[in-house]
Amino acid sequence: MDSCVIVWFRNDLRVHDHRPLLHASSHGLPVLGVYVFDPGQYQNLSYGFPKTGKHRTQFIRESVADLRQNLKQLGVPLLVRHGSPEEVFTSISESFTIQEIFLHEEIGSEERSIERKVRERLPHTTFTIDRGHNLYPPEDLPFNISELPDTFSQFRKVLGKNGLPGLTEISIPSSIRGSHLPMNVPEGDIPTLQELGLEELDRPPRYPGGSSKAKDRLLHYIFKADRLKVYKETRNGMLKEDDSSKFSPYLANGCLSPKVVLDQIRTYERKHGKNESTYMLYFELLWRDYFHLVHRKYGDRIFYPAGIKGDRIPWDDDQELLHCWMDGMTGYPLVDAAMRELKQTGFMSNRARQNVASFFTKNLGLDWRIGAAWFESQLVDFDVASNYGNWLYIAGVGNDAVPFRAFNVEKQALDYDPDGSYLRYWLPELRDLPAPWIHQPREMGMLEQEQYGVRLGEDYPLPVVDLHESMRIRKQVFEQAQKNSR
Repeated sequence: MDSCVIVWFRNDLRVHDHRPLLHASSHGLPVLGVYVFDPGQYQNLSYGFPKTGKHRTQFIRESVADLRQNLKQLGVPLLVRHGSPEEVFTSISESFTIQEIFLHEEIGSEERSIERKVRERLPHTTFTIDRGHNLYPPEDLPFNISELPDTFSQFRKVLGKNGLPGLTEISIPSSIRGSHLPMNVPEGDIPTLQELGLEELDRPPRYPGGSSKAKDRLLHYIFKADRLKVYKETRNGMLKEDDSSKFSPYLANGCLSPKVVLDQIRTYERKHGKNESTYMLYFELLWRDYFHLVHRKYGDRIFYPAGIKGDRIPWDDDQELLHCWMDGMTGYPLVDAAMRELKQTGFMSNRARQNVASFFTKNLGLDWRIGAAWFESQLVDFDVASNYGNWLYIAGVGNDAVPFRAFNVEKQALDYDPDGSYLRYWLPELRDLPAPWIHQPREMGMLEQEQYGVRLGEDYPLPVVDLHESMRIRKQVFEQAQKNSR
């Protein structure tokens, strides 16, 4: 059998700034790329919905297809398989002598468990792991992971005081000796949504996957549309695509390296000068690093109901309320618009995410882990550390100095969508309502309902909870739980 080295791609679907690929290219043996669609990642959760939904799956499928093309240009074949990773690698080892497997580190317990099973099947193969998901590798930071500050503001101050680590060089291998595939080893087709147990999309993907599309988006947002100069002012916009960068789907799936984003920010600054917006985009990349470090420090505790704080807050179990939230039928327009946007496109803005998560935990009182799992299923930019870190934060069991943080979803709608254009786009039954009725349809009397053709309880749902009373009750529950935990 021919000898080879393998680059095992997972959440790093690119060829730029990819240390495992660079190391494989300098090894001397032919290089083979491998990507595995693991059925375990597409199965239904106990909550009744798939772990990876159709929007996120489609983004991954397109990203793998783009990776295959980019590797092909380097002369490297990409094997795509649908099956358990340990069985896939066992099968490959029957056709190749695998000397070494190069891969990026994943810190999630599921990913480490899968990796362990593959190692057990290949006891004579060396595994070489690099870190490449963040701006700053943990070993370059001015503290040990155990000393990670408990709030982001403290983390940022420590970095500012000690000086920021330097970035490693960003490069693509100039030449790679790719493996020659025997006749009995096909490259493999990318499985369809149906083959992965999912429904087909009923509309074109909002964000097409792939490193090539990531490059297009990066150049468009920063240079062609010149939107970086106003990022700070527009980033909370919920409707217009260029209000925020929309880099997150590409960062989450590794189609885009955060180092490349920072490199382009600096290129922009050299040309146009630094401003608050260029810093703010860097600031968001730093938040991403911070949540990764929180996951590294606390491990599986980020999935516990009590989170990393350890406060045993009782959560309600109301399936009717859960499905009203998931389907965008709560009677609160900002929540409903955002949840319908998520279900139909696999995306919603950061401002919307904070509001729907706050409503889920501080008004409905539901278990934050279910909300986080729904986001994991639906979001094309799902990142385990950022998703669960943010949900912990909003739920009040994570990295937040505020004991009870809650959003008034009606006030937030007035502040961030004053003319109601976002609400009208996603809630067609309310599109004829003027402001302020569109922000608070529950306040309309029979005359207003007749005037605008919206019957509450029929055309649009009545509120499932009282906004202020539900928040008052949840605050009492939190305060009592925090007392009991001391």
